[in-house]
Amino acid sequence: MKSPLLSLPGAVPAEGVDEGVAAHYGDLFREQRTLADGNGLVDLSHRGVLTVTGDDRLAWLHLLLTQHVSDLPAGQATEALVLSAHGHIEHALYIVDDGTTTWAHVEPGTQEELIAYLESMKFFYRVEVADRTEEFALVQLPAGSIAPVPDGVAVRETAYGRDVFLPRADLEAYAEQNGPAIGLLAHEALRVENHRPRLGFETDHRTIPHELGWIGTAVHLQKGCYRGQETVARVQNLGKPPRRLVFLHLDGSEVHLPPHGAPVRLASDGPESRKLGFVTTSVRHHELGPIALALVKRNVPVDADLIVDTTAAAQEVVVEP
Repeated sequence: MKSPLLSLPGAVPAEGVDEGVAAHYGDLFREQRTLADGNGLVDLSHRGVLTVTGDDRLAWLHLLLTQHVSDLPAGQATEALVLSAHGHIEHALYIVDDGTTTWAHVEPGTQEELIAYLESMKFFYRVEVADRTEEFALVQLPAGSIAPVPDGVAVRETAYGRDVFLPRADLEAYAEQNGPAIGLLAHEALRVENHRPRLGFETDHRTIPHELGWIGTAVHLQKGCYRGQETVARVQNLGKPPRRLVFLHLDGSEVHLPPHGAPVRLASDGPESRKLGFVTTSVRHHELGPIALALVKRNVPVDADLIVDTTAAAQEVVVEP
C-alpha cells in the first residue's frame, strides 16, 4: 500500500519490508535531529493494523499473548508477543485499548498470518478480530511533540512518542498540518540508539524473548499459561539464553554499512575466524556515527573488541550474558 506522502518533495522510497513509505526526504541527519527534538511525524502507514472487539477481548488476548492484558486500563500502551510452542518469537504486537476496542499495529505484511492464528483460537469467546490496515494509517509523533491528535482517534503513548491510528483518508492533510514528514531511516536510527528490537530484524526463526531484552516489556513473568511459556520459564529460572543482543559502535571511516546478517567475530582472531554472531540492523546516526544492533553468542566477553566483516566494532551490553 503506497503512502501519499511519497509524493512530497525529496521523498526516496524505502525498500524491502518497508516498501510503501519514504526512507527519507532528502536530508537524513536533519530529519533525525528534527525527530530527536520532538518535531515532525514519521509515516508508518505500511504497518499492519488490527482490532479486537467484544466483551471478552482482553481476557481472551490474555490467554494467547505473553503480556498481562486482562486488566489493561484504557489508554495504557503495552507490547506483547505470540510465541511458538517451543518459545520462539512469531509475532510482536504494539497494543492499546480504548475502552471498547483493542488496537494493535504489527510489522508490515504480518497481520494476515497473525489474524489467521487469532481466528483459530476464538472458540466460544465473544470476540471479533478485524484487519483495519486499509482503513487506518499509523503515524508516530516523537516524544515531546505538541502536535494535536484528532478527537476519537486511538493513540498509544510511550516513552518514545505517540502512535496514532489515523484514518487513512486523513493522512495527507494531517501530515501537511503537523509535519515535516520524517523518513523511516531517521526513525530506525533512533530505534537502534535506544536498543529497541524489531521483529524480522533482530529476530530469526529461533529467537526467544530473553535474547532481545523483551522480558518485562513484552513478556510478563507472573501471568498464566500461554503457548511457549514453558520455554520462557525454563530459561528464566534454570538457564541462560544462547545469544544476547549487543549495541555496536562501528568504525566511522568505512563508507558502507554492514548489511543484515553480516558476521561478527572477535577482532583478536581476525576476519577469517569463527563467526560469533551477526548484525541485525545498522544505521548512520546524526551524533553517534555508524551504529548497529547485533546478536552474538552469550559467552562472547562483554569487553571484547569485535569486527563486522573487516570493520572494527566496540560493543555495549544490551542483554547481560
